[in-house]
Amino acid sequence: MKRTIEAILFWGAVALVWEYGVTLAGVRSYLMPSLSKVIAAGWEERELLLAESWVTLLEVLAGFALAVIGGLLLGVAIHFSAIARRTLYPLITALQSMPKIALAPLMIVWFGYGFSSKLASTFLFAFFPLVIATLGGLSGIAANLEEHFRALGASRWDTLLRLQLPSALPSFVDGVKIAMPLAVIGAIVGEFIGSEKGLGHLMTLATANAQTDLMFAAILTITVLASLLYWAVEVMSRAVWWRGKAV
Repeated sequence: MKRTIEAILFWGAVALVWEYGVTLAGVRSYLMPSLSKVIAAGWEERELLLAESWVTLLEVLAGFALAVIGGLLLGVAIHFSAIARRTLYPLITALQSMPKIALAPLMIVWFGYGFSSKLASTFLFAFFPLVIATLGGLSGIAANLEEHFRALGASRWDTLLRLQLPSALPSFVDGVKIAMPLAVIGAIVGEFIGSEKGLGHLMTLATANAQTDLMFAAILTITVLASLLYWAVEVMSRAVWWRGKAV
């Protein structure tokens, strides 16, 4: 109850500062509308916001699922294969070093303006933390535990399933929590570059039409969507009970 009250008081203070701060500071509404105007615009266009949110949500979930599978498989391959460590790992690192905004137009050229380009953009933004988290988890296993499994005659497959993957799960879960907001960013960036649907596309239209209040309403919707997805990941991560108590 105390934590809930503290959160309510904090966000209430933020809302009051936003509502009355822009008025007292004399900021023009086309630059920074008050919170009440943003909420009013969001309520007026609630059906549009909801429809575009579903589009973005599907892009995020699909791209994130691919990133989780791809990140886990790549991390395991790099950890156990010296060839993959010498070839794939530098390639993935180089790809991560490239600005994703610069790659987004290529996604449009390669995959078009439809769902596939948003899927690729979401995957590119989200998969690298999952690869690193998998590698970190697998590398952090105590050597004596692996020696114990070998002494018991466990096969490499049994060691992977019964020791290495469970031991790496806490680190992997942390990577999943980092990757989820990045997946949302990837979907929005893909919609910015070229899309006919989604919250990113709605923001582009609102900016072009000087509808700053609607643009802020879309931003708040994206924030709420990302927060709910992160909370869902946090709830599911509690199944990994041996990862320790969350802060």
